[in-house]
Amino acid sequence: MLVIFLTTYGAVFLAEIVGDKLLYTTGVLATRYRTAPVMFGMAAAFMLKMAVAVIVGKAISTLPPLLVAAVTALSFLGVAYALWRKPAEAQESRKEHAASKAALVSFATIFFSEWGDVGQVTAAAMSARYGATAVVWAGAVCAMVTKGVLAASAGAGVRRWIRRRIPPKVVRYCGVGLMLLLGALSVLEILKVGD
Repeated sequence: MLVIFLTTYGAVFLAEIVGDKLLYTTGVLATRYRTAPVMFGMAAAFMLKMAVAVIVGKAISTLPPLLVAAVTALSFLGVAYALWRKPAEAQESRKEHAASKAALVSFATIFFSEWGDVGQVTAAAMSARYGATAVVWAGAVCAMVTKGVLAASAGAGVRRWIRRRIPPKVVRYCGVGLMLLLGALSVLEILKVGD
């Protein structure tokens, strides 16, 4: 069982870590919200997405690309809209954003985007190969959370640096722009893969 866990962890982590847009998305979210709620929302989303991957198996890779692209686009547009609507002025209060809101935004951004991506397909393949669904799920979730923690930690450091040096309006415009860019890149990648 430990071998299956470690094999799944390594396979999913390596598949996800190179050039993955959700890695950058998590980092961007961590520049806007406190790190702990972002990690909580991210972990919950990864837990559910990987549960679907190991239960449904390879069927997830056959989702219609247009449907996946539409859901992904709506997810990123929703986050961009939420970032746009936030006040641009920096708040000095420690309770900048409700933790539940930050966790929910992080969850929604991750859960509703990039279905059938390389991490899910890898987890599905590992589940089909080993049949140890719970162990494969745990390995895949741990790999995804590791990726997210790395991104959120980097994002938190960037957040502190940004607060000291960049005007809040610029941060808002850049955050919205990045969400729109990442969403567009995700949609293009999904539609290209579907061809």
